[in-house]
Amino acid sequence: MDLVRDVRLGARLAVMRGGGRVLALAGDPVLRLLYRPWIDDPHAIHRQLREGPQPFASRGGVMVVATAAACEQVVRDRRYGVRTRAGGTPGGAVDGTRDPLLEPVDLSVLGLDPPEHTRLRRLVAPVFTPARVAAREDLAVRMAARLVDRAVRLGRFDLVSAVAVPLPVAIIADILGVPDADADAFAHWGRAVGAGLGGVRSLRALHRLERAVVELRALMSGLLDRRRAGRSEGDGDVLDRLAAEDVSDDEAVSLAVLLLLGGFETTSGLIGNAVAAMLDTGEPWQQLVDDPAAGAPAVVEETLRYDPPVQFTARVPHVEVELGDRTIAPDTTVLAMLGAAGRDPAVHTDPDTFDPTRTTAAEHLAFSGGIHYCLGASLARLEGRVALTELATRMPRLRRLPGAERRRSLLLSEFSRLPLDAGR
Repeated sequence: MDLVRDVRLGARLAVMRGGGRVLALAGDPVLRLLYRPWIDDPHAIHRQLREGPQPFASRGGVMVVATAAACEQVVRDRRYGVRTRAGGTPGGAVDGTRDPLLEPVDLSVLGLDPPEHTRLRRLVAPVFTPARVAAREDLAVRMAARLVDRAVRLGRFDLVSAVAVPLPVAIIADILGVPDADADAFAHWGRAVGAGLGGVRSLRALHRLERAVVELRALMSGLLDRRRAGRSEGDGDVLDRLAAEDVSDDEAVSLAVLLLLGGFETTSGLIGNAVAAMLDTGEPWQQLVDDPAAGAPAVVEETLRYDPPVQFTARVPHVEVELGDRTIAPDTTVLAMLGAAGRDPAVHTDPDTFDPTRTTAAEHLAFSGGIHYCLGASLARLEGRVALTELATRMPRLRRLPGAERRRSLLLSEFSRLPLDAGR
């Protein structure tokens, strides 16, 4: 452990956290999303941001948009990138380096602008086409049935560890070419990394995250070495493609790690958020039970609107742009609050009601937009639909138990624990 580095980062983190809390107490709605009690009810803050000026100038140094129209403008406008013009972290380093507190993980293709983004995305995009994803539906159904069967036998179970994590882990591991994927290990890595993706909140969390990344990179590096040495045969999976392409070891490993984490972390959140929303409301769950195959796709889309796992995305304009009634200078960090956009009454009727049967459903932004539209959108939809169909078919009397634990941050909204009773 680098003591000098830790002292410097710890001092900087203390200043950031202390200053942020002072500004939150003073009423800055964006910074309030980092602290309790406000973080426990982000929708009230989102409403305040939607009803205010677009963009809102946070005293934390970022511009924020929260309406559906403004968020869509930001994520689809090609004049914006995900890095500064010098290649640095938005809101942090400006010299082309990655800020360890604001961007502690190499986000690979997610953290790149063209042409590097285009080059790396093209390497793996063919594996995630709707047709290639649909070809894995039988595997998803078999895996979901096995997991739900086990949960039924238990009677009482935690949805996250029993179904929501191991299902997408198994599927993304198959797509990548990772043998014998350990769902518990991946869940541990995912929690460690996910806790820091919206910005590191403590040195302890940073150390956990860095250890998780080291372990993940070691796993992927070893698998890639085996493929390149011809000691392991894949079947056209992602590792096969990366081993065969002219791409550096660091790029290949970073991309594989990103796809692995992104392939299960947010999908597990989607499954948990969907089940909780239905059971809390009551009627949507019964509607799904009455016709699981037909109802599951609508539940997935309504969850992505109502409670998306990813709450915001950051962009920086590379030229001067007009946004609302403001002129935004190049390299200014702009946060598009995707979670707030999903409840914008200007485009969603009765937005605070969870209603999968709504007939006036407008397009949501849960998968972002533009060139950074989520590569795994088709996969997440498939896994969510399959999981919900199996749960509704096998557990029609499913109900919630006390003890749920929700992981809320500026970036993520998902359950880390969701106890349920199968209702046998």
